[in-house]
Amino acid sequence: MNIIKNRYLYFLISLLVIVPGVVFMILHWTSTGQGPLALGIDFRGGSLLEVQFAGTLPSTDTINALYTQFSTPQEPIAGPIIQPLGNNAYSIQSAPMNDATESSLLAAMKTKTDGAVTVLNFTSVSASIGAEVTRAAGIAILLAAAAILLYIWFAFRSVDHSVRYGTAAIIAMLHDVLVVLGVEAMLGYFLHWEADSLFLTAVLTVIGFSVHDTIVVFDRIRENANIYRRVDYETMVNHSVVQTLDRSINTQLTVMFTLFALALFGGDSIRHFVIILLVGIFSGTYSSIFNASPILVVWEKQEWKNWFGRKAEA
Repeated sequence: MNIIKNRYLYFLISLLVIVPGVVFMILHWTSTGQGPLALGIDFRGGSLLEVQFAGTLPSTDTINALYTQFSTPQEPIAGPIIQPLGNNAYSIQSAPMNDATESSLLAAMKTKTDGAVTVLNFTSVSASIGAEVTRAAGIAILLAAAAILLYIWFAFRSVDHSVRYGTAAIIAMLHDVLVVLGVEAMLGYFLHWEADSLFLTAVLTVIGFSVHDTIVVFDRIRENANIYRRVDYETMVNHSVVQTLDRSINTQLTVMFTLFALALFGGDSIRHFVIILLVGIFSGTYSSIFNASPILVVWEKQEWKNWFGRKAEA
């Protein structure tokens, strides 16, 4: 099985997957001016009120009117985003509001229905805290990438050109992050899903899985590099990838089957998180096998010298 032979086809497939996601991120940025993704209140600030009505469910116009009634210059909560939760509940997002305003809203909602009103969830995050969380999330991803690069460089220091292994792992990791961000942008466009703290957790988990699988393949390349010293580098890398293929696929399939079951039966509250994890782990498996190791071969042979000109004679 010659996997490395078709490396440019794998690069093209990755490009065809990443480009649409980047397009949707650009569309969201240009249309809203709020960044490439639709951010939840964890990152942009705001209030989330989830209420369940035991009696008659009030209309969205009634809820909208109540928010307008209690809106003040200090707490401009008018124009909330109202989404149904099942048949008898609403998820309502607005600008940040305090507990007193929330209590007044609930009292007013009780007058509009003939049953009890139950608060399922209330979260309020100021805009400054949301911006701080966004900045901390970016720093966390950068620090993770730097730590991975240093670790792989140190672990593979006995192999020639050890920096290449760390760089290839980072490129494969960035591939997975771009795939996840692109899918999130498309889900936000079509399903109005928002990136929240669980989304950040999913991204960091995907990074960990991706690098773990890549290190398994690279470790076998390191072992075979000492055994098959006279074998062509591309042949040796391909042999290493084939040797770890079963382990990589079986390990990731175990996780993916579990996540697929959670996506189907786990409920609405975690479905977004699980689907992002499912996409990211599938992308991590692909990049570890079909991107990371081929990048080492391209770098070893310095094939970029022949990309735009005639190939050298054999």
